[in-house]
Amino acid sequence: MRSIRQDLAEVQKAHWQSTYTAHLEMYGEEPSAPAVHAAEVFAAAGARDVLELGAGHGRDALHFAAEGFAVQAADFSATGVEQLRRAAQARGVDGRVTAAVHDVREPLPLADASVDAVFAHMLLCMALSTREIHALVGEVRRVLRPGGVFVYTVRHTGDAHYGTGAPHGDGIFEHGGFAVHFFDQALVEALADGWSLEEVHAFEEGELPRRLWRVTQSLSR
Repeated sequence: MRSIRQDLAEVQKAHWQSTYTAHLEMYGEEPSAPAVHAAEVFAAAGARDVLELGAGHGRDALHFAAEGFAVQAADFSATGVEQLRRAAQARGVDGRVTAAVHDVREPLPLADASVDAVFAHMLLCMALSTREIHALVGEVRRVLRPGGVFVYTVRHTGDAHYGTGAPHGDGIFEHGGFAVHFFDQALVEALADGWSLEEVHAFEEGELPRRLWRVTQSLSR
């Protein structure tokens, strides 16, 4: 028997597919501010390759490639991944970008200690349960090399949409068809257990505006 959580996940996947189809390059061509910052952090750490989770149509993955990183990009929307591939070819960076369809509720299809850095902009705060988020961060830790860096962003409980819209439990609320898991400080700290928590930076983005945290954590060498 399917659970309500599984049904929500499938609805969200279909919603993102239709959204990317209806709105080509919906986030524009310019990289997000967190990606620009992450590229600097990754370079300072000596990273050579980056895994981006929830890459969408690729604006941030393309920025990492333009900065000289080898990029593996993943998203659960086949439409978004195809747009990313076409954009990488158009920009002449397809030799540094590998894109694949992947649902982060499943284990990452990568070997242990195989990447230098991982980036995820507003992926962890999608329609994922707390248990699924912990499992995903465990997978990130598994695939990172010693000294690896993980930068992610999430909407938090100080956001104007927190506690409003359609509730799905476990801190998840839905607005306009998009479900968001709003993070509190305790969840950020729990996800950093066994890591070095370098920074939790508050910032705002987009309409409302959305209120987010940019979290940077690393593994010991």
